[in-house]
Amino acid sequence: MWRSSGGRGGSTFTPRGAAAALTCLSLTLVVIVGPPGYDLREPHAAAAAGGGGPVLSVYVGRLARERREVSGGSARSGAPPPPVERLSREDVFIAVKTTDRYRRPRLELLLDTWISENLPQTYVFTDGENKRLRERMGAHLIITNCSAAHNRQALSCKMALEYDTFMKSGKKWFCHVDDDNYLNVRPLLELLSHFSHTKDIYIGRPSLERPIEATESLSDTDTKQVRFWFATGGAGFCLSRGLALKMKPWASDGTFMATAESIRLPDDCTVGYIVEALLGVGLTRSALFHSHLENLALVSDIPRQVTLSYGTVENSRNTVNVKGPFSVEEDPTRFRSVHCLLYPDTWWCPGARTLQQPSPEQQGGAN
Repeated sequence: MWRSSGGRGGSTFTPRGAAAALTCLSLTLVVIVGPPGYDLREPHAAAAAGGGGPVLSVYVGRLARERREVSGGSARSGAPPPPVERLSREDVFIAVKTTDRYRRPRLELLLDTWISENLPQTYVFTDGENKRLRERMGAHLIITNCSAAHNRQALSCKMALEYDTFMKSGKKWFCHVDDDNYLNVRPLLELLSHFSHTKDIYIGRPSLERPIEATESLSDTDTKQVRFWFATGGAGFCLSRGLALKMKPWASDGTFMATAESIRLPDDCTVGYIVEALLGVGLTRSALFHSHLENLALVSDIPRQVTLSYGTVENSRNTVNVKGPFSVEEDPTRFRSVHCLLYPDTWWCPGARTLQQPSPEQQGGAN
């Protein structure tokens, strides 16, 4: 059982909220934007959780906060330190979590775009074998034997295997993304180069405005309240090898699932719990990571962003605002247009047409 920490506006876990949980943020019952097919909360559910009004009013308030953050930056996100080590793509282990039912609508899009440029570093963790995927990815397709359900146990099962596979790889950095993320590896390497992989580094973007609180099970009868920040898996996050090594007692050889059960939270929350609550390492925040839980139309300077996403809000598209050779009907996620902006020599990118980002006046909404 858990609740978000803070005063008014915090929310308490309920079975009804758990039924709609997709990630740790989903469990807060303040989720406004979700991927296609995600069920938004009913207005009366928002009021019951302390929202005090319909979903639209909460959403508008969140957009206002995000617009201020984009224009003025976050006071808690300082400038990164100077580069401390040179990194190449081979230094990073990229894990993509997906499920077989999203192979066609999501994963094949990633394979055609950013994964095609980074296949040697990328491993896809899914729950079902597929001949076509195996031909494209070879040993980089990892069959987890986890449940295909989108619940806490299935998500933690996949994350446990992601962690173990990374530890065996010997690479310097572990970076996790979801199957609705576009990962731009160039700025990722630039960002990570400002930190030593031997130090304790946990970098990503929180999805809440306050730390989360959880009840840790100490025994059959004893519990303890814990409070920590976590980086939402929907925007992606990275762990240094130095920190990952310290996580082994709570994460290696399947113990990650037991740790997740001890606090009854999903995989991204469990990572934050291990890092912050158990190891005392703070989350390094980066505004370069983006999930479908924010207003993506406000994202600018796309070539510098580490991750992007897409989703819907009240039946409207929530995507980055980029103009390109593909219409919204041809490219509803805008990932193909983004990819042609970053990799114009890709064979399927129309070379005769120039991509442009919209002017600031045009950035009031998604395409």
